This record gives sequence, C-alpha cells and structure tokens, in this order.
Amino acid sequence: MRSTICVAWLAALLLSSAHCRDSVHVLIVYHSEAGHTQTMAEAVARGARSVSGAKVTLLPVAEATNENVLAADAIILGSPVHNANVTPALQQFINRWPFEGAPLRDKIGAAFVTAGGMSAGEELVQMNILHSMLIFGMIVVGGPDWRSAFGASGIVEEEPFKTQTGEVATPFLAKGEALGKRVAELAKRLSTK
Repeated sequence: MRSTICVAWLAALLLSSAHCRDSVHVLIVYHSEAGHTQTMAEAVARGARSVSGAKVTLLPVAEATNENVLAADAIILGSPVHNANVTPALQQFINRWPFEGAPLRDKIGAAFVTAGGMSAGEELVQMNILHSMLIFGMIVVGGPDWRSAFGASGIVEEEPFKTQTGEVATPFLAKGEALGKRVAELAKRLSTK
C-alpha cells in the first residue's frame, strides 16, 4: 500500500512539473541608439512569440534587471557594433549578472547585432556576447543555419542595405525572427527533459 501511494505521489509530481514547464520565459535585452537594434529586437521577439508556450519579455537595457535574468529560461542580447565591441551599456549590464553559485548555468543564450557596414565587426560583437554567456555557464546558440551561425545581424548604413533611422532591411529582420524562434524552441525542448 505504501509503495502504491509513493508511486502515485511521484507520478503526480512528475506530471505537475512537466505541465508547469509547458511554457518557457525568453528574455530579450537590447541597447539601441538610432532605433536599428530595437527594430531587430522586435523581430527576435516576434520569432520567439511564434512558439507556443513562449512568454517573451522585451526590454531596453536601461530597464533590465538581474531579477529578469534569473527568471528567464533563455536570454537573447542585442547591441549595435561600437568599434567592433559591445556598447558600454550592454557590457555593464552583463557585468552586473550574478556569478556566485552559477545561477545562470544551463540557461540558453544568444546574440544579435546591428552594424553600419558589412565586415564592420558584427561577428566579433556576437562572439563577445556569447563568450560572456559561456563564462556564466550558459548554453549558447546561433541561428538556424550556417548563414547566421553566431546569431542574427543587420547591416544598416551600407548599400544595398542602407535604411532610414530605426529601419532594418527585411532579410535581416527574417534572420532575427528565425533566431528568436530557434531559441524559444530549444528552451522549450530543454525544459521538458
């Protein structure tokens, strides 16, 4: 009788925890100066929201907190390229993340950037973000295929992709959406294991 009760209790516990994890929380934090990175962030959020059960929080870096980071299953960071580096505001945000006890271990991480021109440092900035995430024990991912291996990026000042302030060309927005979707899908898959 006692073993039957234990088995029933364990089954109920497993079912309730599996049910609780039908949803995942994706946090998208970005720094934007001319609006381009915000536009990319919105595309990433659209992609993540397209996954059933994904709760998406989209925040400018000035509004993001460590509590947001700790509550997320996946974290996607976006930055404009500044001399082949992450913007100081985004780096300061990363530098405030809690380290002791590895609370970010096994969260999914990804990156997106906007740059003035091709070969203007976008992959370096994506890798800088991913390197920081690896230090915290996160699982980092890129886009869905080799064309966005390090994440998503958008070119905004070089022809044929030059755009107005705050705009990003459609092919780059599609890459942002694909990144958001991939991250949300992976977070959901890992949450059910």
